[in-house]
Amino acid sequence: MAYLEWFLLWLSRSDRLGHALMRLAIAVVFIWIGAVKFAPYEADSITPFVANNPVLSQFYKHPEQYRAHLTREGELVPAQRAWQQANQTYDFSNGLGVAEIVIGLLVLAGLVSTDLGAAGAALAFLTSLVTLSFLVTTPEAWVPALGDAQHGFPYLSAAGRLVVKDVMLLAGAFLLMVQSAKALRARYPFAVVADRKPALSEPDWQASIR
Repeated sequence: MAYLEWFLLWLSRSDRLGHALMRLAIAVVFIWIGAVKFAPYEADSITPFVANNPVLSQFYKHPEQYRAHLTREGELVPAQRAWQQANQTYDFSNGLGVAEIVIGLLVLAGLVSTDLGAAGAALAFLTSLVTLSFLVTTPEAWVPALGDAQHGFPYLSAAGRLVVKDVMLLAGAFLLMVQSAKALRARYPFAVVADRKPALSEPDWQASIR
């Protein structure tokens, strides 16, 4: 029991270690996934998410044609690769990769800089929100109706299972935002100004309406 009590005591005092590990984990995900965005297979794989998003699809030349040009990971089809090139699939993916690497580095920088870490946490939170929105906009996120009884909501496809994991990134980024907010308030003590006047006592209230 003594060892268990010691372990629980250590865990209860490991807030800083936990935040550091969370920051490192989020940074690894963003930097690694951002780096592979420069590989054609990864750019091809995110085509359904981008093409079906009302905002991101504007970066593609022909988002409505994506279904006819999908390939499997590891598969090289020169004609489809040429279409993706003309569709600006790789240009968009390269830009997204740069953005994700920058976010990961900002999150990691939070280990030494509260300001940079706060920016990284906020951007990671917003990025996870956008990713989770793909569950609403992307048909490929759900099992298609091909004869099996289980299809559509709530049956996530492989793509949907990948997306839904961003719930953890969202929660982790929020925890880092909370940590950053506490650190920023400690460094910059913002004055809280009360807009409302103090409540009047009964005699004062009576005097105010005379």
